Amino acid sequence: MALSTTGWGAAPAGIDPQIYNWFVAVDQDRSGQINTVELQAALRNNNSSQFSPETCRLMIGMFDRDNSGTIDLNEFQSLWNYIQQWKQCFDRYDMDRSGNIEAGELHKVLTDMGYRLSPQFVNTVIYRFDTVYRRSLKFDDFITVSVMLKNYTEAFRARDVQQTGNVQFNYDDFLCLVFGCKP
Repeated sequence: MALSTTGWGAAPAGIDPQIYNWFVAVDQDRSGQINTVELQAALRNNNSSQFSPETCRLMIGMFDRDNSGTIDLNEFQSLWNYIQQWKQCFDRYDMDRSGNIEAGELHKVLTDMGYRLSPQFVNTVIYRFDTVYRRSLKFDDFITVSVMLKNYTEAFRARDVQQTGNVQFNYDDFLCLVFGCKP
């Protein structure tokens, strides 16, 4: 995954100069904010493909403290650090060094994260997010799956007050859960 490295001026105090230069390069409209389109244009997977719009939207949503739909320099630095942590995790579990996470590797990483999920569920996830039918996930899809799983799990746990692993809710509440989970 790479970003352009051209920029101008000195980095503000507390900001990594390299991250500042990346931010300046990505902020195409010079607004001091990065939107989903700008972020997508900057981020690349191991195979040089762009991150998906959905992954960029989820990541901006996670770090957009003022709910503007954009991130500022400080939020970008936090996002960049987050991406680097996910990249280390991705690389650790990409056992065959293919640049993708296959079903067995995904099952292992999710199990190590504390999730107890069936192989059938993992295959469903691979099927849902593998848009090129390689039976694997690119790095950005891995981030999307991880964020969505975390958000859905937290929303489920909030309704599972006795922590039994079971909840009962009506269809409208279910839809609010699915559509309302914000990263």
